[in-house]
Parts: sequence; C-alpha cells; structure tokens
Amino acid sequence: MCESAFCNFFENFSYTSTSSALWFCTPTYIEAAKEQLPAAENGTLKFPGLFAFGDSILDTGNNNNLATVAKCNFPPYGRDLVGGIPTGRFGNGKVLSDLIAEGLGSKELLPSYLDPNLQSPDLPTGVCFASGSSGYDPLTPTITVLSLFKQLELFKEYIAKLTGIVGEERARAIIANSLFLVSAGNNDSLISYSLIARKLHYDFPSYAALLVSMASTFLRDLYSLGARRIGVFSTAAVGCSPFDRNRGGLPRECLELELEEAAWFNSELSSELDYIRTNFTDVKLDSK
Repeated sequence: MCESAFCNFFENFSYTSTSSALWFCTPTYIEAAKEQLPAAENGTLKFPGLFAFGDSILDTGNNNNLATVAKCNFPPYGRDLVGGIPTGRFGNGKVLSDLIAEGLGSKELLPSYLDPNLQSPDLPTGVCFASGSSGYDPLTPTITVLSLFKQLELFKEYIAKLTGIVGEERARAIIANSLFLVSAGNNDSLISYSLIARKLHYDFPSYAALLVSMASTFLRDLYSLGARRIGVFSTAAVGCSPFDRNRGGLPRECLELELEEAAWFNSELSSELDYIRTNFTDVKLDSK
C-alpha cells in the first residue's frame, strides 16, 4: 500500500492551487485507499471533478453500452451495491474510481460517460471513460472495448459538452484543477503479450518499451487537453491473478516470470514519468 503517495498528493494540492501533479502509485487495497482520501473541507472540494481512464480497475459501466463480451452487468457482480443490482462494474461493489470520488466528496458513484442516463448536472464533477479489458497496446482493446485513443476522443466530446454547460473559462478551470486517474497495462501484460502477434516480434523488455511509449503519448495528449493533475497506477502483480494462478497447476502458485515482467514494466514506466516531469515544468511528479 502506497499510503504516502495518496497523503502527499492531497496534502500538496488544493482546489485553488495552480500547481500541477503527476504521481505514480502501485495498486492499493480499495478500502485502505478510501481511508487515505480527504473529504471536502469547509464546503470546498480539493478537486472540482474526477476523471478516470484505462481498464476495469476504474470502469464504472462503459462496457455495458458496447458490443463486447467483456461485460459484468449480470449477477453476482454488484451484489454489494445498494439494491444489489449489477451496473457493469468489474467487482461486487464500488470500484476504485467510485471510492476515490466518494473520498473526495464530489459524488458517491462516478458515472460512466456512455451511460444513457447521464445528465448534464453530472458532467462538471467528472465522469469515467475507462473500459474493462483495455490497455496501452492498441492490440489489447480489439475485442471491441474502448481503446485509450477512443477514450481521449470521448473526452474531447465531453469538453465540448461541458463548455456548452458552464462556459469556456469555467470548463478550462474545472479540467485544470480536477484529478485524472489512469490505470492500464494489466491486460497488456496478462493477455496481449501471450499472443503470437506480440511474442514473435518482441521479447518482454522490447514489449515493455512499446507500452511505455504508448503510455507516454497518452499522458502527453491528456496534458494537451488541459489535464494537470494526473495519477498513474502501475500494473498489478499479474502473475498472482486468479487467471495466472490457475495456470500454475494444482498448487495455484504465482507465476514468477509474469511477476518479474510486471516489475520490469513498472520500473520503466516510473522512469518515463520522471522524464516527463523534467520536460513539463508545470508538472510535479510524486513517484511511489
């Protein structure tokens, strides 16, 4: 658990700050992360909005509205949400983006941008663009989920809608002061790298370099659209995922090679974030 990454980030930046931040954090236990997040102080939110990009770690239901097999809008998913209704979240209750939104005091649940019931009043405080089974590798979302490029296109569409609601000046301020979350790379390492199309052309260090390049391009594009406070999550210990442990035979042991590959990618990604920090002087990087 990278408690200091959460604590330092929220201590250093407030809603009125003109500073920027780019932090790097390993995946956390959700309830512990929730405890680290500050609620609104004196009626003023530290961040006016929350925006989520990436994969199922943050997806709050976008895949419901896509022609994809990567869906979770059926039982037992959602059993711990109010009413026990599946919403397309990849879990039994709230996902990390929901809990962070709740901890920030902006809203209890972060709505998915593709939700047909999304209302104009929901837009200024943030939405989710993440799509389960997506990743940095363009090959990963080919099962008809939202690629990171498509998520950016939807964000551009969102900006136009937000501007129409609150005006250009306030829209720019909301985006500049909001918190952006990015979680990707898990499906790339877990699924896409096992495909012949990747194995034949890349050893893992080369593949990790490809992913880092894609991640860097995405972050720079997000920056160009006005984002200044961006939280980037590393990949999980994919070698210990249920999928991988089932591949480990009856003992269901973690796969050491996959763990080493995840650690390699995370190290390379962290180095790239350091490089971005030195080249974008208005970005502060808290690397954990």
